[in-house]
Amino acid sequence: MNKYQYKVKGVDYEVEIAEVEGNIAKVNVNGIPFEVELQKPINAAKHPTMNNPKVQAPQPAAPKPAAQPAPAAQAAQPVQAAGAGTPVKAPLPGTITEVKVQVGQQVNVGDTVLVLEAMKMQNNIEAETAGQITSILVKQGETVMEGSVLLTIG
Repeated sequence: MNKYQYKVKGVDYEVEIAEVEGNIAKVNVNGIPFEVELQKPINAAKHPTMNNPKVQAPQPAAPKPAAQPAPAAQAAQPVQAAGAGTPVKAPLPGTITEVKVQVGQQVNVGDTVLVLEAMKMQNNIEAETAGQITSILVKQGETVMEGSVLLTIG
């Protein structure tokens, strides 16, 4: 829909607003999808800028990304859309220091799937179910919040 360039604390962000429905905006920040909850719903019919590409929309405030982007050298694999299966969630907030699996890889219960640094400690995140990795939603260097879905096992 609309693309914007932002600089926050010296870091460049490319924000693409894909869809706005009610008070939920689906956006991509540097290629990472987010759903952003707006304080007030936007009625597209009342805003001609959302329906008419000839009218220039005012630039909205940048949505706060969940993480600062990792340097290109550290981006080991692309971020995937959520896949079918059991989600593996972050037990506490921290930074992903290593992704040890790939989409399509078989894992067993107890296999370390990634490493999360929290409070200067490395925490191995293990598979709680056996199966195949259907999606990886984080990348090395990304900061995550407690409860964030990291990957899915189908």
